[in-house]
Amino acid sequence: MSAPRAGVALITGAGRGQGRAHAVTLARLGYDVVAFDVPDALTGLPYDTASADDLEQTCALVRDAGRVALGIAGDVRRSSDLDGAVQRARDELGGLDVVIANAGICNFARFEEITDVQWDEMQAVNLGGVFRTLRAAVPVMRAQGSGRLLATSSMAGRGGSPNIAHYAAAKAGVISLVKTLAIELGDSGVTVNCLCPTTTDTPMVHNRPMWGLFAPDITEPDRDRVRPRYEAMNPMRVAWLDPQEIADVAAFLVSGAGRHISGAVFEVSAGGSGAQL
Repeated sequence: MSAPRAGVALITGAGRGQGRAHAVTLARLGYDVVAFDVPDALTGLPYDTASADDLEQTCALVRDAGRVALGIAGDVRRSSDLDGAVQRARDELGGLDVVIANAGICNFARFEEITDVQWDEMQAVNLGGVFRTLRAAVPVMRAQGSGRLLATSSMAGRGGSPNIAHYAAAKAGVISLVKTLAIELGDSGVTVNCLCPTTTDTPMVHNRPMWGLFAPDITEPDRDRVRPRYEAMNPMRVAWLDPQEIADVAAFLVSGAGRHISGAVFEVSAGGSGAQL
């Protein structure tokens, strides 16, 4: 039996990874889900982005949990796409109660080798995408006097990490954006918080360039060979988190227990300080 209807959640980057975990977890809690992603549209990354089939699979999992799923192919770099997703959530699903600005990308370069294109795209997706997602939702939530906003940052945004300065800078910006918005929304009934995961088991993490970044001496890297390097990056010796572990924190924040938590940064870091991913 599915849970009673709890509301409507919009999740960006929902095609797979952390976004999919958020979508399915909230569906199990009773939320109808708007799953937003940009299938096959980004280039220049060291991994394949989510496909249209990935987005449909997320929607199928939401429906398996007994809730309504609305899949939207859109780009967080375009305000019109996000404004349209918010409008469709209201028109087709009846409201908007939770937004998780989760979409993000990563590529790698030494600081002096980061190109203008790499810098601009990283800021446009990882910071600008969060800004545009939250901006689209805030007027609706202010008007109704309630809502939960979450944004995905990273432990790299807490303390930096080599060869991803453009990524770390964008993720640090997400933290400041959330804290500032929490002040502005203080008396509105709307909360806004930030999730800072350490390395998580997603396609963005498991690809040869990423493995090579942390294990450059391994000529044929794979998950098993690089695992010890990742385990050494945090005191709890966790190689990478399951996306469900991040979704569980999000579920707490959108629950009644999170009603007075706003402007907070939740580090899911296995004890790490942010000096690495």
